[in-house]
Amino acid sequence: MAKNVKHDAVDVTLRRATPAPHWKQLRQGDRVRVVFTPGFESGGLVDAITGDHTAVWINLDGGRGRTLLHCSDGVEILPAED
Repeated sequence: MAKNVKHDAVDVTLRRATPAPHWKQLRQGDRVRVVFTPGFESGGLVDAITGDHTAVWINLDGGRGRTLLHCSDGVEILPAED
């Protein structure tokens, strides 16, 4: 049986994840652009949002599937331009 030992664990204080202000405006069914990194983005529809707006499920366009995005993932979720 393995011992409960921390190997090379970093003692870092956890900080609260805070969504960008515009994430709080997202609603189910909204059309959005998801910018993963500069030059890599996809359109999609908001499928579900957590109550604190820190995580959003998006159905990506083009059959790319449904993905869960968290505010600490470093992605941008922006309203789609008409």
